[in-house]
Amino acid sequence: MIYQYGFKIVTLIFSIFDKFFSMIKTQLHPDQYLIEGLANNDSAVIHSIYKKYVPKVVSYIRNNSGDEDQAQDVVQEIMILLFNQAKAGKLQLTCPFDAYFFLLCKRKWLNELKKSSNKGVTISDDFTSVNEPTEEMVAQTELFEEKQQLFDAMFQRLGEKCQEVLKWSFTLKSMEEVAQKLNVSYAYVRKKKSLCTGQLTQWIQEHSSFKTLKKQEP
Repeated sequence: MIYQYGFKIVTLIFSIFDKFFSMIKTQLHPDQYLIEGLANNDSAVIHSIYKKYVPKVVSYIRNNSGDEDQAQDVVQEIMILLFNQAKAGKLQLTCPFDAYFFLLCKRKWLNELKKSSNKGVTISDDFTSVNEPTEEMVAQTELFEEKQQLFDAMFQRLGEKCQEVLKWSFTLKSMEEVAQKLNVSYAYVRKKKSLCTGQLTQWIQEHSSFKTLKKQEP
C-alpha cells in the first residue's frame, strides 16, 4: 500500500488548514481517473503509473547526476505525497498526469541535488516545456506537502500519551474502541483527544510557517 498517514490524519490536517484555505474550482483533466485510483489504492492504476510514467523520471535522474536507487526513492516519495493529497480530496488534475508527475519528480530531484551537492551539476531540460497549468498544479502539491510537514512537526511536539490517543483515534472506528485499546474510560479518551487536538491546532496556527502558507494559497 502507498501511504504515509491514515485517511483520518490527512483529514485532520485539512480540518485545521481549511478554516483559512479554500479550494479553487477547476475543470478536471480526463487523467483525473488516475488520481481517483491512487485515492482508492487501486493496484491496477498504481501499476499503470509505474509502467507508463516512471521510466521517464528514472531516465531523467540517471542523466542528471543520479542513479537507479535515487530515482526510485524520488518516485516513491512523490507517490506517497500524491496518495495523501488524493486521499484528502485535495488533488484536482487540470493538466496531463504525465507532465504533472514528471515535473513534481524533477523538482524534487533538483531540490535534493541542491541540498547534497556543492559542486556544479549539469541539468538536461530536454524532457519538458513551460506549461502554466502544470506549474500551478505542482505549486499546489508542494504547498500540500509543506502543510503536511508542518502538521507532522507539530504532532511530534505532543506528549507520548497525546500521540497515542490521536494515532489510535485515526486508526480505529470509534472512541469506544480507542478507550478499550488503551484500557481507559470513554470519557477520559474523548476529553484527551479534544485537548490534544486543540493543542495541535494552536501550535500549527501560531507557527511562523502557517502565515507563510496562508500567503502562498492562491
